[in-house]
Amino acid sequence: MEITSLVKLSKGRAKICLDNGADFVLYKKEYESYGIEEGAQLSEAQYQEICTEILIPRCKKRALHLLEKQDRSEKNLRDKLREGGYSSEIIDIAIDYINDYGYLDDARMAASHVRFYQDSRSRMRLKQDLMGKGISADVIERVLEEEYTADEGALIEKLLDKKGYDKETATYEDRAKMYRFLAGRGFSSDSIGRALG
Repeated sequence: MEITSLVKLSKGRAKICLDNGADFVLYKKEYESYGIEEGAQLSEAQYQEICTEILIPRCKKRALHLLEKQDRSEKNLRDKLREGGYSSEIIDIAIDYINDYGYLDDARMAASHVRFYQDSRSRMRLKQDLMGKGISADVIERVLEEEYTADEGALIEKLLDKKGYDKETATYEDRAKMYRFLAGRGFSSDSIGRALG
């Protein structure tokens, strides 16, 4: 395999691109130890050694580090690892490793998100948030049924109080502004209309 380019990145790292389309990131000491430079050849054995000795362990460690900070969906974790320059094959190995230990659980992550935000967001907004995180629709529905306990009418009233909205003195502009605010939180137009009076 020919090394078509070696692009220097921050923190002493470089992105190595091969003529077969494989890209990976190594630190300077690592790529120098393999004699990696533009135009040089990399044997299949060297490439496999780099994958098994450096890239796979590093990807697993990075995945664990990301999960240590917060629960993540599988999609979100894959995206973060891809940003780190790992190939799909290496990411698959790391995800399988994480799954073997039960560290990656979309339902647990979704339930945590719902419990944390249900006092300030509507059911619809929470559903949109979770879809954006790559959680499947059936998991979202199940988690919302189990975890979402907020009374949306009371929640709207709480948000209106927090914003200092007064139905009696509100102008048309005040109502329009509050409508936009509440719609942005995912509340239905019927619920908003009733609350704004």
